[in-house]
Amino acid sequence: VGRSPAEPPYFPLRDKTMRSLRFCFLNLAIVTLAATATPLPEQFSERVKSVVAVEFFVHSETERQPVTVLGTVIDAAGTIILPGAAISPGVAPGQLKDFKVYRPGSSEPASATYLGQDAFTGWHFVRVAEKSRAGLVPVTQWSAMKSDPALSDELWGIGLRNKDEDFQPYFLISRVAVMMKLPQKTVILGSDVAGPGLPVFNTAGELAGLAQTSFGQNFLIFSRNQRGNPIVLVNIEESSVVLLADEVLPHLGRIPRSVSGRPIAWLGAYGLQPIDPEVAKMLNLENQSGVVVSDILKSSPADRAGLQERDIVLAIDGQPLPRLKPDRVVVGYFGQEILRHQPGEHLALSVLRGSTRVELTVKLGDEPKLVREADRRYFERLGFTVREFLSNDGIMHRATPGTTEGVMVHFVKPGSAAATAGLRPDDWVREIDGAGVKSYAEAVDKLTAIETDMVRAEFVLLVSRSGETQVLRVKLN
Repeated sequence: VGRSPAEPPYFPLRDKTMRSLRFCFLNLAIVTLAATATPLPEQFSERVKSVVAVEFFVHSETERQPVTVLGTVIDAAGTIILPGAAISPGVAPGQLKDFKVYRPGSSEPASATYLGQDAFTGWHFVRVAEKSRAGLVPVTQWSAMKSDPALSDELWGIGLRNKDEDFQPYFLISRVAVMMKLPQKTVILGSDVAGPGLPVFNTAGELAGLAQTSFGQNFLIFSRNQRGNPIVLVNIEESSVVLLADEVLPHLGRIPRSVSGRPIAWLGAYGLQPIDPEVAKMLNLENQSGVVVSDILKSSPADRAGLQERDIVLAIDGQPLPRLKPDRVVVGYFGQEILRHQPGEHLALSVLRGSTRVELTVKLGDEPKLVREADRRYFERLGFTVREFLSNDGIMHRATPGTTEGVMVHFVKPGSAAATAGLRPDDWVREIDGAGVKSYAEAVDKLTAIETDMVRAEFVLLVSRSGETQVLRVKLN
């Protein structure tokens, strides 16, 4: 006080004072933030309302198998998404029965309806009955992270115990170890952080993403006398793999129009492989990803557009395929880009054919009948199920393009007459008792006649398996 602003002692005093004030304000801000951030136990109790356990039964030929998976609530209509691995691709929607939804910590189920699977995300969708939706909180109510989590950031999630423990929820937390594109942006944490299919959050309570099916871990078993073989163990109850929120939230509206999941965009190119690094070097493509086409289904959209075997796809709609690691991930990226579209839409493909770059326009079609949609019939006395021959079966068995003859073996009952004869799932039945099988209906008629002929002692099947033909004699008595 009383000093002129020009006097030297004034400025050092002011600078020190301002530095002290800034330090105080910074600490005050940190303390205020810590005081206003919701404690993790409170976050947990709120966000656990967005998760459920889903129980259903798969009715196979010989048993009624219970399945329990975890799911996330995505909207106010009580819609729930389940991981793609929850249901085997070969299971028909008609085999899925008695869907029930359990809230964490409760033994009282609510009835639910299966809506189908979305081909692009792989998610299965289930909807809770209207009278039971109260109290369920959509995961979209929680703000999403505005940027990707960084290395060592802490994320937490929810796990659920088993049914006999009333699906009691528990807390998991870990740190980000690595981020990858597989082909979607995915983080892998140092330890398990949530049950597969359940949401993951940061410590501020923002949605970080959705836990995926866990990766297997390799182990070696040692005995006293010798070293054992490596084994792979997968934790089906918890996961350290998280698909980031900006890869999840834009697709929550992809609720299937029917249980079949249709419509599904289809190209008709098969046997896709990443370009070999040595081949890429020879073609001066070291800085470019590519997908090599092995098979083109006759009369498919790819065939009509002029795509050929050994073509190398370099770009879609003018966008080069991204470089991803491992190299095979680019095949998944290419498939997903197809599934982003609808049947009837056009797709521009840039391909390398030999040393010439070719531009093609493909009008996508609707995916041919899938295994889960195929007609099938179980013959109890014979001990196996057959289903109609599909276009994908023709690709797998290297059949002549357009072949529809024969039927596929879908299921073989253990210990049955067919199993004893050596019949296996995915065998292609070409002949029954020496007569060619022209169609699924014809095969059903022939096998029905054998099934109902109680005097008959045996019959003969000619099947194709892994490119080889085998004759199987099935003894019924």
